[in-house]
Amino acid sequence: MEYVIEMLNITKEFPGIIANDDITLQVRKGEIHALLGENGAGKSTLMSVLFGLYKAEKGTIKVNGQVAKIHNPNDAKKYGIGMVHQHFKLVHNFTVLENVVLGVETVENGFLKLKDARERVEKISKQYNLFIDPDALISDISVGMEQRVEILKMLYRENEILIFDEPTAVLTPQEIDELMKIMKNLASEGKSIIFITHKLNEIKQVADRVTVLRKGKYIATVDVATTSKEEMSEMMVGRKVLFEVEKGEQKPGEVILEVKNLVVKSKHSHKNAVNNVSFKVRRGEILCIAGIEGNGQTDLVYALTGLTPIESGSLLFKGSDITRSTIRHRSVSGISHIPEDRHKHGLVLDYNLAENLVLQSYFQKDYQNNGFLKFDAIYKHASDLIKQFDIRSGEGVNSKTRSMSGGNQQKAIVAREIDKNPDLLIAVQPTRGLDVGAIEYIHKKLVEQRDAGKAVLLISLEMIEVMNVSDRILVMYEGELVGQADPKVVSQQELGLFMSGSKREVIE
Repeated sequence: MEYVIEMLNITKEFPGIIANDDITLQVRKGEIHALLGENGAGKSTLMSVLFGLYKAEKGTIKVNGQVAKIHNPNDAKKYGIGMVHQHFKLVHNFTVLENVVLGVETVENGFLKLKDARERVEKISKQYNLFIDPDALISDISVGMEQRVEILKMLYRENEILIFDEPTAVLTPQEIDELMKIMKNLASEGKSIIFITHKLNEIKQVADRVTVLRKGKYIATVDVATTSKEEMSEMMVGRKVLFEVEKGEQKPGEVILEVKNLVVKSKHSHKNAVNNVSFKVRRGEILCIAGIEGNGQTDLVYALTGLTPIESGSLLFKGSDITRSTIRHRSVSGISHIPEDRHKHGLVLDYNLAENLVLQSYFQKDYQNNGFLKFDAIYKHASDLIKQFDIRSGEGVNSKTRSMSGGNQQKAIVAREIDKNPDLLIAVQPTRGLDVGAIEYIHKKLVEQRDAGKAVLLISLEMIEVMNVSDRILVMYEGELVGQADPKVVSQQELGLFMSGSKREVIE
């Protein structure tokens, strides 16, 4: 069998952890080959070895049957290997065109020649249905469009082997469908695609074969058409996984949060980002605010948590007015927040795990005395949470948070926020980019909070999460609440109509 890429017996180690333990991956020309595994299974590490970001301690890489020496990304590009990273690598104050040609510019007498590049970019974007404005600034385009720019970058460099690292983590359902079409197009043109993911539906939709990794080891390579999602998830996690969320009947109690006629100004336009929004969250319920990204959910959460000022309206928390309260006052009086961007608002990446676990409580007398931190208490507390929430990392409490997998970073935030014993838990995209095992775990924690008589406000873009976890759904569109639904009776199609603004109703 002719393989376009062979990674044979690859071993890659970091301090305290073997990320890839004797892994073999073989990809055929023109196929979409999925790489499946939990967070921290070693998928991104393996691809970083192929792309020249890391050097393996053992093993051989072959491209088109020939041994390849790949020491850095420039070597990878010589072999026709391109990569779209999970966190896009674009220059935000450059245009689309400037980003595409960056690093392979045509220069004459010290001046950039963009005319030929523009023609080529337009031709490629037509050929692969990647419609995009070459003159738009990256800072002004949507996340889905940013991803198209990353794909254009690879095609402009004539890469034949394309690596997609968790490409759908930040996309809406409609953008995911578009991306799947683009990937199939690329494969039909003879490109070979390695698709890193832990979303089994997407593998079923586009992949030909899938290689499964678990805890750094190779488990199997199987044909997607003849393998069920249940079989794949068991290979990936090592046990049967519950796809249904187990929860009993809700017992709603007193109102914990009341939002009245809330208005938040938009940072980007003259319209209000949140426009006259009112709702209540009660103890013992999970209220979900659903919607397509960019419809005011982020601004709403920033207003509730104190990260952004409120134009008008009021917030009542446990009967007290907190409309103008500081972030710390809200946090200390019983509001916990799992933010949507774990790197920007959830963690200090260069602090270790123990320090991140007391970011909300280091000033309390358990952890400081006259302004001096009690490190013994901080580290003991962190060890307890690591055990309780099964947070995995190379060096335990001393692990640099930056070095941990996305799923374990998320578990750290969930542990810290739930440990505060809040009356209201605001969970924004709590399972974004996580594997089935971690998703099952975090959903269980949200239901436990509800059952302990806490109020949970869930903001989610994942349709399955919205339907399975919530007790009550409100839909947000262009800054307004346009629909309410009971997840037991509403269909995904009907929710989709509310989300796209095609259907509206008055909310009591």
